[in-house]
Amino acid sequence: MTSKSAKDVDPTDASHREVGQGLLEEDMGPSSAAAHLYRGEIHRMKFWRERLDQTSYWAIVIMSAILTWTFSSRNNPHYILLLGMAALTAFLVMEAKRYRGYDIWRGRVRTLQKNVFAYGLDPSAGLEDPEWRRKLSHDYRTPTIKISTEEAIAHRLRRVYLLLFTIMLAGWGIRIAAFANRPWPESAAIGQIPGLAVTIAVGVFYLTALFIAIRPRIWQAEDELRSKDVGRHR
Repeated sequence: MTSKSAKDVDPTDASHREVGQGLLEEDMGPSSAAAHLYRGEIHRMKFWRERLDQTSYWAIVIMSAILTWTFSSRNNPHYILLLGMAALTAFLVMEAKRYRGYDIWRGRVRTLQKNVFAYGLDPSAGLEDPEWRRKLSHDYRTPTIKISTEEAIAHRLRRVYLLLFTIMLAGWGIRIAAFANRPWPESAAIGQIPGLAVTIAVGVFYLTALFIAIRPRIWQAEDELRSKDVGRHR
């Protein structure tokens, strides 16, 4: 007994319909398949969210340990705080890479929330994006990172790291002003590196981080909590 080839299959035969045909049509609510899909995307998003939180946690722990050790004795060098800022920068870059991966799963979750569940609850509001099926299908076929490294760094600076850098910079300034025997900027010297050069380098670094964090941009990341309209319709 020979099997039918793809050309011999009758497209009107219900037993040979394409997989997924009829899924999430305009006139139907979220199917069980969509519910399982949504649950899977939530799980992946939660996993990547936990990875972000772990990086932030260790950055805060290391910052606290360095600040505690530096201020525990007058003889401890101030440049340890600058090494701490370098460590925070490494954590920032690492977390930005993880955030770019996290945005893939969160983008899918938000697409389903806005165009499936929100539409199913209130069809009168219309669809958020009429092309959402095509875009989501393409994303499943070819997953792509949707935000740049610079945008990911800006997001993590706004959420966590700009505050940590500010605390470390303030601690560095207080440490030098409180325990140094020489006036500023000579007291900021590190070995043969003049204090003025160290101060300029630290200032340029902080201003660069501040500029990346606050400069106007069109955000590509899916972040519903960044909208100014959050809570206005309550």
